Amino acid sequence: MRRHDATLWTPQERAVLDALQEPEQIQAYLDSIPYNDEVTCRSPRRVMRDRKAHCMEGALFAAAAFAHHGQSPRLIDLRAAKGKDDDHVIVVFEQSGSWGAVAKSNFTGLRFRCPVYRNLRELAMSYFEDYYNLEAERTLRSYSRPLRLSDRAFPGWRTADRELDVIGERLDAIAHVPLVTPPQIRRFKPVDKRRYDAGLMGSNPAGLFGNKG
Repeated sequence: MRRHDATLWTPQERAVLDALQEPEQIQAYLDSIPYNDEVTCRSPRRVMRDRKAHCMEGALFAAAAFAHHGQSPRLIDLRAAKGKDDDHVIVVFEQSGSWGAVAKSNFTGLRFRCPVYRNLRELAMSYFEDYYNLEAERTLRSYSRPLRLSDRAFPGWRTADRELDVIGERLDAIAHVPLVTPPQIRRFKPVDKRRYDAGLMGSNPAGLFGNKG
């Protein structure tokens, strides 16, 4: 695959990205670095330099890795119930007409998805059961249309030293599609303790909603 961005990167950065040819390899890289509990929005270059990321920073890194190998870098925002949880950002990819995702998360169940989903709604809905807060409340409510990252819209997004909050703001402003209805929400029960404990395995407590200073 021809790489269109080879001149952007240092030899060390290029070596990292060259090795991430498959979505599973991108996910493995994100899983190998600590979850960032700081209020930052690092570029992919800074993620590689600092060796940490939260979901938005992980999504930007994954998008850069996909772009490096000639694939479209597309973000989707999974929106949580307002005031009850954090939103979650994933990078989606398509293989043979089916959709999958790569993501950095403090929760074990909110990361990789194999490309088996027929459409983006199915993919987004696959996160529902593992999307909960510290009170064991199911909090996923909607998902955004994809945001394709480009240098025209976001100059220097792959290598910037500045914070990239503008990308999150643009993603938040995109129309979101509801996943659940108010009557369904009223019938939600708390998450089972086994799922709850499994989802928090290895998490960074300081990065969880409700614990952030």
